[in-house]
Amino acid sequence: MSEKDLLEKLRKIERLYAGAATAGEKMAAADALARIQKRLNEAKQKEAAIEYKFTLTDDWSKKLFVALLRRYSLKPYRYARQRRTTVMVRVPVTFVDQTLWPEFLELSAVLKNYLDEMTERVIHEAIHEDDTDTDVLDNEWLE
Repeated sequence: MSEKDLLEKLRKIERLYAGAATAGEKMAAADALARIQKRLNEAKQKEAAIEYKFTLTDDWSKKLFVALLRRYSLKPYRYARQRRTTVMVRVPVTFVDQTLWPEFLELSAVLKNYLDEMTERVIHEAIHEDDTDTDVLDNEWLE
């Protein structure tokens, strides 16, 4: 997958969660963002925002999640002594359940796949072509 393909796939995911209904809407990323922002604002009017704690597994996931929050004008934070991969945010439950978390999971899977492919290609071409996993030995060698 090229970087251009990756960017287009990420934009398609955004349009999917925006609920774009027509072909014209599907082509406009700005429309998608506006639709999601509208959904968030409606959720804020109907229900109170609650504090969520998200514990992400790695720096890549955290960067993606924080960027997604900021895209929707949400303010990510963490408390003193919380891990660097912890992200706190105040947001309505329905927005998290119906838009934010599902979109993040899909974007994260696409990005992880791209990063895995790129890493494998670079290692194969620049370090060593044998990219097989390590051998598994019996425990007998410990004795």
